[in-house]
Amino acid sequence: MTKQLIRLLTVFGVASLLLSACASQKGTVTAASMDKQVRGKWVLNTVTFDGLPSNAKVTTVFSDIPYKCLEGSTWNLPSNNYGSYSISSTATGCTPGTQNIVYSVLNQGGVIMIQFKELLTGVKAKNVTEGYRMELASANNASMVWRAPVTYEGKTAYVVYSFSRR
Repeated sequence: MTKQLIRLLTVFGVASLLLSACASQKGTVTAASMDKQVRGKWVLNTVTFDGLPSNAKVTTVFSDIPYKCLEGSTWNLPSNNYGSYSISSTATGCTPGTQNIVYSVLNQGGVIMIQFKELLTGVKAKNVTEGYRMELASANNASMVWRAPVTYEGKTAYVVYSFSRR
């Protein structure tokens, strides 16, 4: 082999290693990296249903909140994990108000999840045993999507929460 060919193969080999290293780093999504993306103020734009037939009757989510009341709600998810969501809708069945929450992002069997517990006045987070856990399907500087699994007629379907950053 000539020196020029060896030099070309070496440059190609180094470039390949660098590209593969960058690609593997870019594809790595961790709970910690997603937690940083989740932090901030959000508006819940839509609640939709994936895998449910149009005649399925889903009326409430979370603490028996009509899902339509959550559309337009604002979510504050600060870095200390003590946040809130505020419902402003005055439509029939909606009760405007703010609910304090504690939230976290975690890895559950390779799936990044977001979970939160509603905090009642005077109750410490460690004493709240029930909450909500959803797949954190995506989160970036502009939008975030949660997917909550539900069982319908023996099959898994999803309630999909689509947010935009405020």
